[in-house]
Amino acid sequence: MCGRFVQTQSAETYAEYFSVDAVRTDPVSPSWNVAPTDRVYAIAEHDEERQLGTFAWGLIPWWAKDRKIAAKHINARVETVAEKPAFRDSFKEKRCIIPADGFYEWEKKEKGKLPHYIYRTAGDPLALAGLWASWKDPETEERHRTCTIITGRPNDVVSALHDRMPVILPATAWDAWLDPAADDPAQLHSMLGSLETPDLSEHAVSTLVNKVANNLPDLITPLETGAVGA
Repeated sequence: MCGRFVQTQSAETYAEYFSVDAVRTDPVSPSWNVAPTDRVYAIAEHDEERQLGTFAWGLIPWWAKDRKIAAKHINARVETVAEKPAFRDSFKEKRCIIPADGFYEWEKKEKGKLPHYIYRTAGDPLALAGLWASWKDPETEERHRTCTIITGRPNDVVSALHDRMPVILPATAWDAWLDPAADDPAQLHSMLGSLETPDLSEHAVSTLVNKVANNLPDLITPLETGAVGA
Protein backbone atom coordinates (compact mmCIF):
# COMPACT_ATOMS: atom_id res chain seq x y z
CA MET A 1 0.00 0.00 0.00
CA CYS A 2 1.03 3.60 -0.55
CA GLY A 3 -0.83 5.83 1.90
CA ARG A 4 1.30 8.98 1.89
CA PHE A 5 3.81 10.48 -0.51
CA VAL A 6 5.77 13.65 -1.21
CA GLN A 7 5.23 16.02 -4.13
CA THR A 8 7.01 19.35 -3.65
CA GLN A 9 8.34 20.43 -7.05
CA SER A 10 6.65 22.99 -9.29
CA ALA A 11 4.45 21.98 -12.20
CA GLU A 12 7.09 23.38 -14.54
CA THR A 13 9.83 21.24 -12.95
CA TYR A 14 7.83 18.04 -13.31
CA ALA A 15 6.75 19.05 -16.81
CA GLU A 16 10.34 19.44 -17.94
CA TYR A 17 11.46 16.17 -16.37
CA PHE A 18 8.62 14.17 -17.92
CA SER A 19 8.78 15.91 -21.33
CA VAL A 20 5.29 17.36 -21.00
CA ASP A 21 3.83 19.30 -23.94
CA ALA A 22 1.45 21.47 -21.93
CA VAL A 23 0.69 22.33 -18.30
CA ARG A 24 -3.10 22.40 -17.87
CA THR A 25 -3.45 23.39 -14.24
CA ASP A 26 -3.03 26.09 -11.65
CA PRO A 27 -0.19 25.57 -9.17
CA VAL A 28 -0.62 23.07 -6.33
CA SER A 29 1.05 23.85 -3.02
CA PRO A 30 4.15 21.75 -2.25
CA SER A 31 3.30 18.84 0.05
CA TRP A 32 5.59 16.72 2.20
CA ASN A 33 2.57 14.76 3.38
CA VAL A 34 0.17 14.08 0.50
CA ALA A 35 -2.88 12.31 1.91
CA PRO A 36 -5.93 10.65 0.32
CA THR A 37 -8.31 13.06 -1.49
CA ASP A 38 -5.58 15.74 -1.77
CA ARG A 39 -5.04 17.41 -5.14
CA VAL A 40 -1.91 16.19 -6.90
CA TYR A 41 -0.14 16.64 -10.21
CA ALA A 42 -0.38 13.80 -12.72
CA ILE A 43 0.63 13.36 -16.36
CA ALA A 44 -1.59 11.87 -19.07
CA GLU A 45 -2.00 11.89 -22.84
CA HIS A 46 -4.95 13.81 -24.28
CA ASP A 47 -5.60 14.91 -27.88
CA GLU A 48 -2.15 13.59 -28.88
CA GLU A 49 -0.55 15.85 -26.29
CA ARG A 50 1.26 14.92 -23.08
CA GLN A 51 -0.35 17.09 -20.40
CA LEU A 52 0.27 17.76 -16.75
CA GLY A 53 -2.90 18.43 -14.76
CA THR A 54 -4.34 18.09 -11.28
CA PHE A 55 -6.35 15.17 -9.95
CA ALA A 56 -7.78 14.28 -6.55
CA TRP A 57 -6.00 11.26 -5.08
CA GLY A 58 -8.56 8.48 -4.72
CA LEU A 59 -10.19 7.19 -7.88
CA ILE A 60 -13.94 7.61 -8.37
CA PRO A 61 -15.12 5.40 -11.25
CA TRP A 62 -17.56 6.97 -13.68
CA TRP A 63 -20.44 4.81 -12.39
CA ALA A 64 -20.09 5.75 -8.70
CA LYS A 65 -23.14 7.27 -7.05
CA ASP A 66 -21.12 9.57 -4.78
CA ARG A 67 -17.54 10.50 -3.94
CA LYS A 68 -17.34 8.49 -0.70
CA ILE A 69 -15.75 5.64 -2.63
CA ALA A 70 -12.61 7.71 -3.33
CA ALA A 71 -10.81 7.06 -0.04
CA LYS A 72 -11.02 3.29 -0.68
CA HIS A 73 -9.37 3.63 -4.09
CA ILE A 74 -6.07 5.41 -3.44
CA ASN A 75 -4.27 2.23 -4.55
CA ALA A 76 -4.94 -0.43 -7.19
CA ARG A 77 -3.23 -3.81 -6.90
CA VAL A 78 -1.30 -4.70 -10.04
CA GLU A 79 -2.44 -8.32 -9.74
CA THR A 80 -6.14 -7.44 -10.09
CA VAL A 81 -6.20 -3.99 -11.69
CA ALA A 82 -7.33 -5.34 -15.07
CA GLU A 83 -10.37 -7.12 -13.60
CA LYS A 84 -11.60 -4.96 -10.71
CA PRO A 85 -14.73 -3.01 -11.78
CA ALA A 86 -13.43 0.21 -10.24
CA PHE A 87 -10.19 0.13 -12.24
CA ARG A 88 -10.54 -1.98 -15.39
CA ASP A 89 -11.89 0.80 -17.66
CA SER A 90 -9.18 3.22 -16.58
CA PHE A 91 -6.53 0.52 -16.98
CA LYS A 92 -7.48 0.19 -20.64
CA GLU A 93 -8.10 3.85 -21.43
CA LYS A 94 -6.93 6.30 -18.77
CA ARG A 95 -3.42 5.68 -17.52
CA CYS A 96 -1.21 8.34 -15.99
CA ILE A 97 2.10 9.00 -14.28
CA ILE A 98 2.01 10.51 -10.79
CA PRO A 99 5.31 12.28 -10.06
CA ALA A 100 6.63 11.91 -6.54
CA ASP A 101 9.76 13.00 -4.72
CA GLY A 102 9.34 9.94 -2.50
CA PHE A 103 6.83 8.02 -0.43
CA TYR A 104 6.41 6.73 3.12
CA GLU A 105 6.08 3.26 4.57
CA TRP A 106 5.79 2.21 8.20
CA GLU A 107 8.03 -0.32 9.95
CA LYS A 108 6.32 -2.44 12.59
CA LYS A 109 8.01 -2.04 15.96
CA GLU A 110 7.30 -3.45 19.42
CA LYS A 111 5.63 -0.18 20.32
CA GLY A 112 3.75 1.13 17.30
CA LYS A 113 5.07 1.81 13.81
CA LEU A 114 8.04 3.89 12.68
CA PRO A 115 7.68 5.81 9.37
CA HIS A 116 10.42 5.65 6.74
CA TYR A 117 10.93 7.93 3.76
CA ILE A 118 11.77 6.14 0.50
CA TYR A 119 13.19 7.99 -2.49
CA ARG A 120 15.30 7.62 -5.59
CA THR A 121 18.99 7.40 -4.71
CA ALA A 122 19.91 9.67 -7.62
CA GLY A 123 17.47 12.31 -6.38
CA ASP A 124 15.26 12.35 -9.49
CA PRO A 125 11.46 12.21 -9.24
CA LEU A 126 9.74 8.84 -9.16
CA ALA A 127 7.28 8.04 -11.94
CA LEU A 128 4.48 6.22 -10.14
CA ALA A 129 2.21 4.18 -12.40
CA GLY A 130 -1.30 5.50 -12.01
CA LEU A 131 -4.82 5.49 -13.41
CA TRP A 132 -7.28 8.34 -13.68
CA ALA A 133 -11.02 8.73 -14.14
CA SER A 134 -13.54 11.47 -14.83
CA TRP A 135 -16.65 11.45 -12.63
CA LYS A 136 -19.70 13.70 -12.81
CA ASP A 137 -21.34 14.60 -9.53
CA PRO A 138 -25.02 13.65 -9.98
CA GLU A 139 -26.13 16.52 -7.74
CA THR A 140 -24.04 19.40 -9.12
CA GLU A 141 -23.14 17.90 -12.53
CA GLU A 142 -19.59 19.09 -11.87
CA ARG A 143 -16.78 17.01 -13.38
CA HIS A 144 -14.05 15.68 -11.07
CA ARG A 145 -10.79 14.10 -12.19
CA THR A 146 -9.38 11.54 -9.78
CA CYS A 147 -6.44 9.13 -9.73
CA THR A 148 -5.00 6.06 -8.04
CA ILE A 149 -1.51 4.61 -7.61
CA ILE A 150 -0.83 1.05 -8.76
CA THR A 151 1.05 -1.07 -6.23
CA GLY A 152 2.95 -4.34 -6.55
CA ARG A 153 5.64 -6.42 -4.89
CA PRO A 154 8.34 -4.49 -3.01
CA ASN A 155 12.00 -4.45 -3.95
CA ASP A 156 14.77 -5.33 -1.49
CA VAL A 157 14.79 -1.84 0.05
CA VAL A 158 11.06 -1.71 0.76
CA SER A 159 10.46 -5.38 1.61
CA ALA A 160 11.97 -4.93 5.07
CA LEU A 161 9.24 -2.37 5.79
CA HIS A 162 6.16 -3.49 3.88
CA ASP A 163 4.92 -6.21 1.53
CA ARG A 164 3.86 -3.77 -1.20
CA MET A 165 5.14 -0.61 -2.89
CA PRO A 166 4.13 1.67 -5.77
CA VAL A 167 4.93 0.45 -9.26
CA ILE A 168 7.68 2.76 -10.56
CA LEU A 169 7.99 3.31 -14.30
CA PRO A 170 11.45 3.74 -15.86
CA ALA A 171 11.75 6.43 -18.53
CA THR A 172 11.82 3.76 -21.22
CA ALA A 173 8.24 2.76 -20.30
CA TRP A 174 6.63 6.22 -20.13
CA ASP A 175 5.56 6.40 -23.78
CA ALA A 176 4.02 2.94 -23.82
CA TRP A 177 2.22 3.45 -20.50
CA LEU A 178 0.68 6.77 -21.54
CA ASP A 179 -0.20 5.71 -25.09
CA PRO A 180 -4.04 5.75 -25.37
CA ALA A 181 -3.83 3.31 -28.27
CA ALA A 182 -2.29 0.65 -26.02
CA ASP A 183 -5.52 -0.94 -24.80
CA ASP A 184 -4.68 -4.63 -24.49
CA PRO A 185 -4.90 -5.44 -20.74
CA ALA A 186 -2.71 -8.53 -21.11
CA GLN A 187 0.11 -6.61 -22.76
CA LEU A 188 -0.14 -3.77 -20.25
CA HIS A 189 -0.09 -6.20 -17.36
CA SER A 190 2.90 -7.99 -18.84
CA MET A 191 4.75 -4.70 -19.17
CA LEU A 192 4.19 -3.82 -15.53
CA GLY A 193 5.43 -7.23 -14.48
CA SER A 194 8.75 -6.84 -16.27
CA LEU A 195 9.82 -3.41 -14.99
CA GLU A 196 13.08 -2.89 -13.15
CA THR A 197 12.82 -0.72 -10.05
CA PRO A 198 15.34 2.15 -9.92
CA ASP A 199 17.86 2.35 -7.10
CA LEU A 200 16.05 3.49 -3.97
CA SER A 201 17.24 4.71 -0.59
CA GLU A 202 15.34 5.07 2.68
CA HIS A 203 15.68 6.42 6.19
CA ALA A 204 13.53 6.57 9.29
CA VAL A 205 11.70 9.85 9.91
CA SER A 206 9.68 11.47 12.66
CA THR A 207 6.24 10.19 13.59
CA LEU A 208 5.06 13.72 12.88
CA VAL A 209 4.18 12.41 9.42
CA ASN A 210 1.44 10.31 11.00
CA LYS A 211 -0.75 13.41 11.34
CA VAL A 212 -2.09 14.80 8.06
CA ALA A 213 -2.07 18.31 9.49
CA ASN A 214 1.73 18.21 9.72
CA ASN A 215 3.16 19.30 6.39
CA LEU A 216 6.67 20.74 6.39
CA PRO A 217 10.13 19.86 5.01
CA ASP A 218 11.25 18.44 8.38
CA LEU A 219 9.03 15.42 7.75
CA ILE A 220 11.61 13.88 5.41
CA THR A 221 14.63 14.72 7.60
CA PRO A 222 16.45 11.59 8.81
CA LEU A 223 15.33 10.70 12.31
CA GLU A 224 18.81 11.09 13.78
CA THR A 225 18.78 14.82 13.04
CA GLY A 226 15.06 15.55 13.00
CA ALA A 227 12.30 15.92 15.53
CA VAL A 228 10.82 12.74 17.01
CA GLY A 229 7.58 14.07 18.43
CA ALA A 230 4.27 12.59 17.39
